[in-house]
Amino acid sequence: MRDVPGYRRGDDQRSLRGRQRTARLGGTAVTAPAAGRSHPIVGVGAVVVRPDGAVLIGHRIKQGEPASWCLPGGHVEAGENFEAAAVRETGEETGVHGVAGARVFTLALQTDGARVHVIAGVLARVAEHETAAATLEPEIFDRWVWARPEELPTPLFPASAALLAAWRDEPAPEGWTLYPTVEATPYPRAEHRSGHPVPR
Repeated sequence: MRDVPGYRRGDDQRSLRGRQRTARLGGTAVTAPAAGRSHPIVGVGAVVVRPDGAVLIGHRIKQGEPASWCLPGGHVEAGENFEAAAVRETGEETGVHGVAGARVFTLALQTDGARVHVIAGVLARVAEHETAAATLEPEIFDRWVWARPEELPTPLFPASAALLAAWRDEPAPEGWTLYPTVEATPYPRAEHRSGHPVPR
């Protein structure tokens, strides 16, 4: 068998022994997940608006939760951006598929929960005044309504309350931090004395 330069017998077990040794000493190995730590939850909420300004909102009756009024939304799936997730969730929950112009307008971070929730608010529009929503998940929503922004039913689902506050330019609800999305100022590119841009 040929010797591998720089290899010492037992190197392939060193990381494992390191974890075992650290555990015996009462510490936590760098490669081991922290006990009790949960992964963040990344989701979206869609503010779907009709031409007359009404917003689509559903009466949420999910078992184990108090009843509330909630925007369409849910988890972001692998391979999706926020806009695609919002359009997909709106279609799956309400049957409304004629959604256009989806764009992120805020990020909401829940700061008082046992788990970290990061929710993107996505504004989208439908072209028809008479767009009807269907109850496709009756175990979660028992009805969908179009409501004027100043006449939204209450109580609101916490994440929806945060996103709607950002959309209406209101203070964030307690336990939430809102991050507006802004266009970054283009970074000025340096130029040679000759006037030609510096290659990136």
